[in-house]
Amino acid sequence: MLLQRFLIRLLTMAITLFGVAVVVFVVIRVAPGDPIAMMLPPGATDADIARLRALYGLDKTIVEQFFIWLSGVVRGDFGTSISLRQDVLGLVFNRLPATLELAIVALLMALAIGGTAAILGARERGTAVEAGIDIASGAALSIPDFLWGLVLILLFGVLIPVFDISGRVSPQLDLPFVTQFYLFESIARLRFDLTEDLLGHMLMPAVALALPLAAIISQLLKQSLKEVLDLDYVVLARVKGFSETQVILREALKNAALPTLTLVGVQFTFLIGGTVIVERLFSYEGLGNMAIDAVINRDLPLIQGIVLVFALLFVLINLTVDMMYALLNPRLRHG
Repeated sequence: MLLQRFLIRLLTMAITLFGVAVVVFVVIRVAPGDPIAMMLPPGATDADIARLRALYGLDKTIVEQFFIWLSGVVRGDFGTSISLRQDVLGLVFNRLPATLELAIVALLMALAIGGTAAILGARERGTAVEAGIDIASGAALSIPDFLWGLVLILLFGVLIPVFDISGRVSPQLDLPFVTQFYLFESIARLRFDLTEDLLGHMLMPAVALALPLAAIISQLLKQSLKEVLDLDYVVLARVKGFSETQVILREALKNAALPTLTLVGVQFTFLIGGTVIVERLFSYEGLGNMAIDAVINRDLPLIQGIVLVFALLFVLINLTVDMMYALLNPRLRHG
């Protein structure tokens, strides 16, 4: 059952990625603007333009360009960036770790904030505390992540400048890293001075990304907990003398968390997508920030590579969540 489910999801992934490749390839080519014209000085001749168009394969039909590019992608060659003159895959993998670290920190924050609010709301159900949590969740959810970013910059970058709100790491620090996963590597190397600096720069953009997701987690998990708390085995735990907090943590949470797991996986993909604008606001050197530069410069190969990598991340995360749900759900595991 699980193997069949896995194979079906792999086939779906392949179809999805092919569809994304077709859409992004066509859309960015029919959009106005000529990337070659942006590269050349005003006095460039028609021969110069034709030579560059041939160099980047833009003199062929869209269909020919697509299959040339797709054949390269299959071999691991995503082409060369028009604006940066570097290998697209190398550029993407150079920036991707920064975005993943930011997204993971934001996810952990969202789980901590949303999970705590859900447990507190379920324990204090029917009281003013639950009403206050619902109001706070509604406010957090109604404000998009980029607007949270602007609010945080105004508060902690202008009015009360206590946090780093620009860049990924302080430029004066010595960076002994061999990978682009600076945060994880600094922890592995026990360089907690670098960890502190990295987290200091990451805190505000991570909070901006985490707050809307925390509100979603809080509402869904609280509702699931309230439903589970009325079941017989939970009532029996109360009879045995467990406090309400113990009942929630020891008995109810493990069953109520399953629907939330699926939601977190789906919302995590949206969180990664949300890094594009948030990274730009905080000048964070991640893949999202580079994506905006690529769009501004009409860098077709780089845009294609970034979108395809984002799409691959999304389908891999959804596949992982689906498989975890199947493993944790006895009805699917033994069906």
